[in-house]
Amino acid sequence: MSATAHGHTPAAWTGSTIAFIGFTVSGVAMIIPAVWLFWVGLGVVLLGGVVGKAMSMAGMGKQPSQYFATPEETIARRELAAKAAAGV
Repeated sequence: MSATAHGHTPAAWTGSTIAFIGFTVSGVAMIIPAVWLFWVGLGVVLLGGVVGKAMSMAGMGKQPSQYFATPEETIARRELAAKAAAGV
């Protein structure tokens, strides 16, 4: 997975963060018996999925062409990144 940078996009990070907050809220609601808060937390989890998908569709996720790079494209990208890092 790391070879394709799976999940390293603003859409993935935002959706995951919102879902994590929702799971945390639901977990706290189970400890302090608050049924309504449990359902609010689950709603936040669903919101995280919707926000992540919307951001991905808005162009902040991985583009399909980035998943299937040829070896030549991968080498070219690495060379460009090395030049940019070197300040050339």
